[in-house]
Amino acid sequence: MANLLENIDEVLLMGPGPSCVPPSVYEAIARKTLGHMDAAFIRIMDEIKVQLQALLQTRNRLTVPMSGTGSSGMETCFVNLIEKGDAVLILINGVFGKRMQDVAGRLGAEVDAIEFEWGTPVDVEQVNAKLEQKAYKIVAIVHAETSTGVANPVKEVGARLKGTESLYLVDAVTSLGGMAVAMDEWGIDALYSGTQKCLSCPPGLAPVSFSEKAMAALAARRGKVPNWYLDLSMITQYWDGAKRVYHHTAPVNMLYALYQALFVIFEEGLEAVYKRHQDCHRALVAGLEELGLRMLVPPESRLPMLNAVRCPESVDEAAVRQELRRDHRIEIGAGLGPLAGKIWRVGLMGHTARPECVERLLGALKNTL
Repeated sequence: MANLLENIDEVLLMGPGPSCVPPSVYEAIARKTLGHMDAAFIRIMDEIKVQLQALLQTRNRLTVPMSGTGSSGMETCFVNLIEKGDAVLILINGVFGKRMQDVAGRLGAEVDAIEFEWGTPVDVEQVNAKLEQKAYKIVAIVHAETSTGVANPVKEVGARLKGTESLYLVDAVTSLGGMAVAMDEWGIDALYSGTQKCLSCPPGLAPVSFSEKAMAALAARRGKVPNWYLDLSMITQYWDGAKRVYHHTAPVNMLYALYQALFVIFEEGLEAVYKRHQDCHRALVAGLEELGLRMLVPPESRLPMLNAVRCPESVDEAAVRQELRRDHRIEIGAGLGPLAGKIWRVGLMGHTARPECVERLLGALKNTL
């Protein structure tokens, strides 16, 4: 029997995720496995919490990586905070806002949504008008909409919600590690992310953080959290305190990898990391414009780590992606929903946000087009 792993090529990952992984993170994930209740492993767990709190700019005690990809982080936030009949407002301008709407509805929430054109940011004035009409238990927004390359005004919406009873829930799957996320300053009560984007760690964990206000809402539930595996009231007993209570077997080696990925970020320095993402984004946009390609999103709303590039009408966008993968070993992403067949999504996330990656892609695109 042939071993299929022997035929895996190294691919330059420049799509919407996963991103390239630094060698030291691969080395970390290959270290000897410890038991998930081992004292040495618990010290690593505690340090991961400290690292995540620093990256999120928060003092939240409940700041942990959930076992599962970014979508498990989303489920964790909603399933712990929503009870049947709760009023929830979702701000939607792409796939991942739609996904929030679906999950909240499945949990029995009364979901309202404000939808914006894909490729444009959430309009704070429309949000304000909606909030004048009705009070919501949860208001949810995507910080970096991966399907469109749009940065949403998370800080501004948070300012509007300060002093209200509403819980502010933010998807930071694509933004965390590539641009500033100031959880406490922006008034965010619940946040989730993923490891496979700007943290440059293989997919498999979902950082989650709850404010004291969100923890109080969890404690005040009328019934049990309906999902046992994602129940934070039990998981916190494993992640906190002098004595740990077993909940489920933690993915030990994945947590090694996250520890190392966060270590790499802080070794470089947050401001340097954010500047590197911006510099690579500007270089990419300049190079694409020289090739006659245009961006989907206006400059003031663009993400540095996810670039939506308009595909010329005369070009077969799928054929370009296939040729880049086959002949140049570069992966870029396709458009989703109403943007399918109309854009390419180019990721500059974490370890992928390097000048040599930008140059390699631009050279390959020039050859392909």
